[in-house]
Amino acid sequence: MIYGGGVDVGSTQTKAVIVDESRTILARILIPTGANVTRAGENSFVKACEAAGLPREAVGYVVGTGYGRYKILFGDAQITEITCHARGAQSLFPATRTVIDMGGQDTKVIKVGPDGSVADFSMNDKCAAGTGRFLSAAADVTGVGLDEIGPLALQAKVPVRLTSVCTVFVESDIMSYLAQRKTIEDILGGVHKAIATRTMSLIRRVGVENEVTFTGGVSLNIGMVRALEEVLGESLNVSKEGHYMGALGAALFALERAQAGARGEHVAEGAGRS
Repeated sequence: MIYGGGVDVGSTQTKAVIVDESRTILARILIPTGANVTRAGENSFVKACEAAGLPREAVGYVVGTGYGRYKILFGDAQITEITCHARGAQSLFPATRTVIDMGGQDTKVIKVGPDGSVADFSMNDKCAAGTGRFLSAAADVTGVGLDEIGPLALQAKVPVRLTSVCTVFVESDIMSYLAQRKTIEDILGGVHKAIATRTMSLIRRVGVENEVTFTGGVSLNIGMVRALEEVLGESLNVSKEGHYMGALGAALFALERAQAGARGEHVAEGAGRS
């Protein structure tokens, strides 16, 4: 049996996935990235191997992805998270042509080809506005748990309008609305709506083609799913594996390279690195 491993080192969380020859996910692990990126990558992979019941050497090829991919010293190759998210989304939802990936630090919109390749992309890599960090800031100010803000946002009757989607200013905006006795639901409804509207500016740069798949940790937020569906006018594909989509894509690339190696085919050093 041949196995492939993918490790996605993100800004706040690190994910590892191991797949077998049938492309079945044998194990998936999520841990905090912390200050030591190299250690986070190593620990997540070790835990994934343990969860799969495999010795490390059984995993024939490992691909690193995410912002810390070059710190995965035990990996065989590095591939960008954009490429890996596209591949992971297409593997779970084969008709995917657009991917919206919303993580802790950035949001990416990716146009995907029929084979899972990246045709185009856009991202807000210079600002945390409209990302998981923005939602965390809103949760902190309102005193609501991060897992509660989505359901509460769905109960909004008259969502407030934020003057800015900058994480630096969200606190003063929300405090002002709390002073005006606006409900938590209406405030959080406004927060989610503002993020969805900002995301639309990224979507317009690459265009929308059905089907649309929502990935990243924020895809587990039902309020964000509904807000995006409202501005898009389309339903979204969402998976419980949304958090692991980058690591899954990396693991699938790794599996293909492990299989190619087993067949005696040459895998170019650094192929797929970017």
